[in-house]
Amino acid sequence: MRHVAIEEGFDAWRDAARQLLSEGVPPDQVFWYSATEHALFSSSEATPAMSGGTLFSITGEPAIATAASTSAVLHPRVRVPAAFVDLAKTVICHRDQLKWPTLYRAIWRVTHGEHDLLKNAVDEVTRALAIMEKAVRRDCHKMTAFVRFKKLVTGDGREQFVAWHRPDHLIVRRMASFFVDRFRSMDWAILTPDTSVAWENGELQFGPGVPTDPLLGDVVEDLWTTYYANIFNPARIKLKAMQAEMPRKHWPTLPETRLIPQMLKDAPARVQKMLDAAPKVPVMLDYVPKTSSLRVLHEAAEKCRACDIGCHATQVVFGEGPKTARVMFVGEQPGDQEDLAGKPFVGPSGALLNEVLDQIGIDRSQVYVTNAVKHFKFEPRGKRRIHAKPNAREMAACKPWLLAELDIVKPDILVLLGATAAQTLVGRQFRITQSRGQWFKSDWSEKTIATFHPSAILRSIDAESMEKNKSLFTDDLRKVARQLAAA
Repeated sequence: MRHVAIEEGFDAWRDAARQLLSEGVPPDQVFWYSATEHALFSSSEATPAMSGGTLFSITGEPAIATAASTSAVLHPRVRVPAAFVDLAKTVICHRDQLKWPTLYRAIWRVTHGEHDLLKNAVDEVTRALAIMEKAVRRDCHKMTAFVRFKKLVTGDGREQFVAWHRPDHLIVRRMASFFVDRFRSMDWAILTPDTSVAWENGELQFGPGVPTDPLLGDVVEDLWTTYYANIFNPARIKLKAMQAEMPRKHWPTLPETRLIPQMLKDAPARVQKMLDAAPKVPVMLDYVPKTSSLRVLHEAAEKCRACDIGCHATQVVFGEGPKTARVMFVGEQPGDQEDLAGKPFVGPSGALLNEVLDQIGIDRSQVYVTNAVKHFKFEPRGKRRIHAKPNAREMAACKPWLLAELDIVKPDILVLLGATAAQTLVGRQFRITQSRGQWFKSDWSEKTIATFHPSAILRSIDAESMEKNKSLFTDDLRKVARQLAAA
């Protein structure tokens, strides 16, 4: 067993890996550990870690000292894909010490017949490296976002800007060039628990870490918090998303976070004030005629341009079915085929709906079928048009048309297909996963039930999931059939 005590850094790992590869040492014959641990628990000289073992003492310098020999070939030419080198330089910044054996296992396989190993995304080693690489890159992004400099004035009157940051991984050396490029004209330092970096008089220097934040507030911080308070938009705040992007571990070094609790508390009142101050312009209700005729309603909807979807779709796709229908189905929006045909549920989702209706004994020609949004929203991908989810404003723009249909049809049973339909009519708090298949009373029908949208079933991750979801969908619609028969 070869024991390798290694310093942090790509160069140290690369040199150790080259030496081991030149000697033909397989991954399961190497034990990697931190040189810091070696320094704590052994003498300064390299000695065998256990009987029969050889101890490498690897540093960031090119030379490698070994107990067996100091004249071995230290830099054999090892050909690996450029992508592997880029990946290794990122992964080596990960804090988990499993990075060293995982990288060595990968380079061993790459140089022993598996040159395209990194293209196999499901391989255990490739996946482990990808997870570590993603974690490091995310941490680098956080550092660019959450480093906050504070101005200090030295005894000779020079201005210096200092920040304290707590990264998850060992990324200070990797990120130093980013801050040099952006703040080249000023003297600055970034302190972290592991390493500190300073840019002064055009020179970059690294030093030991600083375990806790030693900095106090300053004028720059006061200006920043004032600016942040004025640009804060209470109407767009999403607390969970904010905390995911701005983890609480960084809050102590972010001056603006001290303002967040009070701003969140004031948000509802500020939103209402914004709404009250908004100019009163013609809205979607201006397009909807007061009528008891579905035909008149349909003709009026063809002229609706209350949102941008209507400007790009081929045509309006209005509801279809008898005015006297006892059951009304409401989906999300028309798809590509519906947009071309001008009729709801005629594509793959419609085929699945028809199949299930036939199976449970409901005649589609006797039900009313419509969508919460009346135009097809899409993103162009070459010659294809890919479905895009309508946003809250677009759903609100179409809601008066749906309410007008409900007012005319007055269904005994209302079936909501998917989250968009349910949230449009019941509220944004409604969750299909929690309330699917349950009867409840709504403002538009004594008997209302929500279930999957057929397109969600067709998008199931595998055949087994599709069959399971289709079975649940069928069971939900069978409840509708039983209710029709009982009434």
